[in-house]
Amino acid sequence: MSDTPWTEPMPEPQFALMRRILAAPSPVGLEAAMTYGVLKPHFESFAPAEWQLHQFKGHAGVVLDTHPGRDDLFKVMVIGHADKIRMQVRSIGEDGKVWINTDAFLPNVLIGHEVTLFSEDPEAPGSYRRIEGGTVEALGAIHFSDPAQRDGSKGIKKEQIYLDLQIHGENKKQQVENLGVRPGDSILFNRPIRHGFSPDTFYGAYLDNGLGCFVTAEVARLIAEAGGTEQVRVMFAIASYEEIGRFGSRVLAGELRPDAIIAVDVNHDYVAAPGIGDRRMQPLEMGKGFTLSVGAIASEQLNRIIETTAREHSIPMQRDIVGADTGTDGMAGVLAAVDCVATSIGFPIRNMHTISETGNTRDVTAAIHAITHSLQALDALPDPHREFLDHHPRLDEAAPLAHRGGDKPDTHGD
Repeated sequence: MSDTPWTEPMPEPQFALMRRILAAPSPVGLEAAMTYGVLKPHFESFAPAEWQLHQFKGHAGVVLDTHPGRDDLFKVMVIGHADKIRMQVRSIGEDGKVWINTDAFLPNVLIGHEVTLFSEDPEAPGSYRRIEGGTVEALGAIHFSDPAQRDGSKGIKKEQIYLDLQIHGENKKQQVENLGVRPGDSILFNRPIRHGFSPDTFYGAYLDNGLGCFVTAEVARLIAEAGGTEQVRVMFAIASYEEIGRFGSRVLAGELRPDAIIAVDVNHDYVAAPGIGDRRMQPLEMGKGFTLSVGAIASEQLNRIIETTAREHSIPMQRDIVGADTGTDGMAGVLAAVDCVATSIGFPIRNMHTISETGNTRDVTAAIHAITHSLQALDALPDPHREFLDHHPRLDEAAPLAHRGGDKPDTHGD
């Protein structure tokens, strides 16, 4: 591999792994298809024997630990989250329509798309069946819609969304119930990622946040191939429940008490986002590199190490502004009342929370290598613990900046 892999197309085996991770059916609360079905065997394929996989009772999150039990070392947790936003069965109508919740989807982006319904067998709790071939609908046809819906002045309400299983004949509701479909069953888009038209692009469902899990897993592989770390204990975490309030990562932080957290999650391509020009958003753009959060609880000290490392290795980076909350698992430490530095790394994507989320492989690769080199930079510090205890930024020591025209600022005799 080149010394600058983020400048090259992603190798096809790596893209295939990313595709498998993103395709794993892992809705909120049922993440084991990704964590145990894909990532656990992937971890086992390269992890040294002394590394340990932590498992948990209350959720299917996993953590690959480079130095289990070594609480004396500086502990860094890199977090992706496996849970996907999903639709859920609400009720079954007499006409056979399966009425569903839209969760974090806009109702209008769902219409007409193929989905898979995962239903627990009522006769054998714990066993699940797949029902394919259904589509998400709302109006039935343009002929049945209000004039305002036809011209776009009126939208589709979430209460109008249903799953059409093409049921016909007598006792339609009973036909659906006989399949074992019940309220609470999860429904996911059936759209694995594929290469896009433009170079280095790809699109499909659930980049949020299979991409963060893919990056976390690839960083773990690169660290293992480089011989591991000495002063830093790295915990590669795949969290649950992010989409319903980031409840999984705070448990991981509370249990393992990291000294630093690096969350890895998707971000927005604000430059390409339609209709938001008047908001004056930060100009994050797909294809321009990984993003680094500034603001909220993001540590300026940790960010300095990541940004310096990215510059040293010519890895493209974009600065992202966050307000009171990063909106990611970067908040896990403070939510778990754990004293740690934290930040959030991402990659701009388009069409978030739709069936056609779109990303750029070079941004993803940039994130992988930025995190890998930053972990190695932390490992090379004389004393990682003291680095963050003793070097909080001091704005009272900020140096005056001369005016561009050559005149120095007025110091008022100070």
